[in-house]
Amino acid sequence: MTESNLSLPEVTRCAFCDYLSGRRPFTILCRSDRVAALVTREQRGVGHIIVVPVRHAPTLLDLSEDERHAIIDTVALVAKAIDEAFERPGIAVWQNNGTAAHQTIPHVHFHVAGTLPDGGTEFGEVPELTIDETDRIAAKIRAGSDHLC
Repeated sequence: MTESNLSLPEVTRCAFCDYLSGRRPFTILCRSDRVAALVTREQRGVGHIIVVPVRHAPTLLDLSEDERHAIIDTVALVAKAIDEAFERPGIAVWQNNGTAAHQTIPHVHFHVAGTLPDGGTEFGEVPELTIDETDRIAAKIRAGSDHLC
């Protein structure tokens, strides 16, 4: 891990590592040896996807060059797939490092989501979807895309 001044959330287990290992159920849109795209159960935008490195890395500062390239390529492919599947007038991409930046899971991740009907994305409380609902979102995104990860 790279040494930095960032203050990280304290957790006993990494949720993303649990999802990727299958210890906890989650919808995985796609996965390669370096990166995975997950359909979040908290849809803060239309087709909200989280792109993560497969290797546990707490922040952007901890990624290798290869991981950074794989992640940004996947973010772009996921954004294109969301645009094709949901025909939104905007795509939001955001990423937080450290608790001061509102990072809640200490495993670097990028959010990619189509804008809501009134624009923007929702940062307040949102309902948690079921795995069946996130599986349907993944199927819709996959249907319009040849390659994601």
